[in-house]
Amino acid sequence: MSDASPAIQPDQVPPGTHQEFYLPIERLPSNTLIEMPVFVYRGREAGPTLLLTAALHGDEVIGTESLRRLSRLGDLQPDRGTVISIPIVNIYGFLHQSRTLPDGKDLNRSFPGSPGGSLARRLAGVVMTEVVPLCDAVVDLHTGGARRTNYPQVRCDFGRTDSLALGRAFGAPFLIHSTEIEGSFRKAVSNLDKPVVVYEGGESLRHDELATREAMQGIRRIMVHLGIKDNGPGIEASRVIESRKWLRAKQSGVFVPGITYGAEVIKGDVLAHLGDPYGKKTEELKAPFDGFVIGLNNATTVHAGDALIHLGKSED
Repeated sequence: MSDASPAIQPDQVPPGTHQEFYLPIERLPSNTLIEMPVFVYRGREAGPTLLLTAALHGDEVIGTESLRRLSRLGDLQPDRGTVISIPIVNIYGFLHQSRTLPDGKDLNRSFPGSPGGSLARRLAGVVMTEVVPLCDAVVDLHTGGARRTNYPQVRCDFGRTDSLALGRAFGAPFLIHSTEIEGSFRKAVSNLDKPVVVYEGGESLRHDELATREAMQGIRRIMVHLGIKDNGPGIEASRVIESRKWLRAKQSGVFVPGITYGAEVIKGDVLAHLGDPYGKKTEELKAPFDGFVIGLNNATTVHAGDALIHLGKSED
């Protein structure tokens, strides 16, 4: 960073109150300083620290909205311990409604970062050095990518028992086994032996009320699970997804789904039709196994090979 970063010190926040900190990231070519707002909510008693992050991809704003609502309702204020909330991690992408940073890098493939690397790696480094060491558990909020909607779900590596316990406590409709990707925020946090889960819900640059509410309820349950909140919504059992597969377009053309995200399907069900725009050829897209639609492409025109329907297989 080109500017010295003030340390976030939760112990300096008076018990039962909250405080906003600003972490300087870098300067724009205009010399304007870009800062990351970080909100620290401290309980009246000692306890663990929960970190909540959103908008690592700047166009994924449902997590930002979820944290905004929880803040306005006063629900991020813990009875004990601390909650650290970062509603917008990728400030650059948020301002430009872009997944990436100005250098074209994906922040969520740039962890743990480095102070002398690319802009993405510098931003990742700030998060890992200034914020993550303060926390005991992490919930990272995401949405589907461009034109893809994810049904509310939590992803974690089932081999990480602490993360799996966190995922179960969240209580999203689906709990999905997902191995950690090198360079991801989740991988970097897990390497520090801290439990971490990723919530996915909705689509980038689009509001989704169901996804927003599920994120809020899950965070409330996590706070109770960690003992930093006395009361919250009841536990909801997630449907466990052990394996998943994207059904892809065998030809280019017009994609017309016949199902909605979250739907249960049976092997052989016709899920969509795919045809040329002139009505000369059409084919049916059928379910290869019993499962659930955990993700759906919203595009009307698609190319051969495009991912169209994300099916999850439950072992329940």
